[in-house]
Amino acid sequence: MNLPTFVLCYWTALAGPALPAKSYSFEPAPAARHSVAAAVDHSAFDKLLKKHVNAKGLVDYKGFKADQAAFNQYLAQLSKNKPADSAPKAEQMAFWINAYNAYTIRLILDHYPLQSIKDIGTKIQIPFVTTPWASKFFSIGGEKMSLDNIEHGILRKRYDDPRIHFALVCASISCPKLRNEAYTAAKLDSQLDDQGRDFLNNSAKNKVGKASAQLSKYFDWYKGDWEENGQSVASWVNRYAATKMDPAAKVTYLDYNWRLNEQ
Repeated sequence: MNLPTFVLCYWTALAGPALPAKSYSFEPAPAARHSVAAAVDHSAFDKLLKKHVNAKGLVDYKGFKADQAAFNQYLAQLSKNKPADSAPKAEQMAFWINAYNAYTIRLILDHYPLQSIKDIGTKIQIPFVTTPWASKFFSIGGEKMSLDNIEHGILRKRYDDPRIHFALVCASISCPKLRNEAYTAAKLDSQLDDQGRDFLNNSAKNKVGKASAQLSKYFDWYKGDWEENGQSVASWVNRYAATKMDPAAKVTYLDYNWRLNEQ
């Protein structure tokens, strides 16, 4: 079959997560457009994260497997309670961030043990088609979905907040740390800012200097997001980094470590 044009345009992303432009759309089937008004209580996920994720964001996947009954009950809540379009923005964002992180854990557990999320699926992975992120292995609101659908079709497309990149965790060492608490509407803004500070001041993930900086590949892969609304990579880095970089600082990008973020 002919590959979609956007796949060919992003062939360079084969070494990392596939990134579409912000216009990328995952339109639900007509039957899946009906929103469910019930707000999800994320306390069950919060409890599991506190139990199985340490302060460094490393995950005890064996512990999650032992608690699969409780975990699957939480996933069932997500599946049945897609947030209404009329729900507050923070409530919607918290839902989708938690859903992305929770279903990433579910994906790892389905293939555990493994050394990297990129070990899942075919050896040759085509962006948006055959990567772990493109696999539609869960349903929300009656719609079959993938992790790509959540990240690119919902969070990046609808909410215009690059801080989501500090919160979504693809089960890898170079990702931002998995927070050991669930995201909630009430605390979302402070949680995202805290994630930004943690990520930018972790020298294993970003090395910020005044004249030069070695940054996470996130700032390369998602460059368009960071530059929206008159912002820049430097302005976002300086918002959170203890050391401030000059706008004209030389920027290079660190190699991405895809090893599993396991304790």
